[in-house]
Amino acid sequence: MDEAKDTEKDRREADTAPLPFRAAVDALRSARLRPQIEVEPTPAPKRLAPHSYALEAAVVDGDQDLADGRLVLLHDPAGHDAWQGTFRLVTLVRAELESEMAADPLLPEVCWSWLTGALQTRGLAYGEPSGTVTRASSHYFGGLSARPAASQIEIRASWTPREGLGGVPDTAAHLASWCDLLAQVAGLPPAGPGDASVVTLPQRRGPQSR
Repeated sequence: MDEAKDTEKDRREADTAPLPFRAAVDALRSARLRPQIEVEPTPAPKRLAPHSYALEAAVVDGDQDLADGRLVLLHDPAGHDAWQGTFRLVTLVRAELESEMAADPLLPEVCWSWLTGALQTRGLAYGEPSGTVTRASSHYFGGLSARPAASQIEIRASWTPREGLGGVPDTAAHLASWCDLLAQVAGLPPAGPGDASVVTLPQRRGPQSR
């Protein structure tokens, strides 16, 4: 089954899932986001929870991608001890950096604070956060030796969005918060006055071709 058919199957399954999950997915589909970020459905993992829905996103400047990521919504109506809830959000965010920035010993702590800060700035209640921040460097040799060394930051994280009325979390706000994180990693300026305290990423590598 190709990706387009897989995504359509995910949509059909989401439409026949329990009402709280359907409401959470509908909120994701209708969220309004800043125009530099392109978001679309992608096939969701099947083994992590009884119900799942996934989005992928890219921060775009013209025909260039500045950062990309994936956000997965999981739902287990019976609840999950590790989540301390019935919903869980799982994410992956990636961007390339200048080597000097990647070598900063405080970079992992700063990147994690961008995630938690993005949630707190929007006043979102969440619990059980966990994740990793990984720095990777690539050096090229032989026939590829003309390429400059490249460094990448990768944030993998998950958290439990607190449920509101009807047992449904505000997934649209969590998606907007996640997009704030993507924008920060990409080095975009804050979206508005409420984000004035956001620290943008210095010395990031130039745009990458899509």
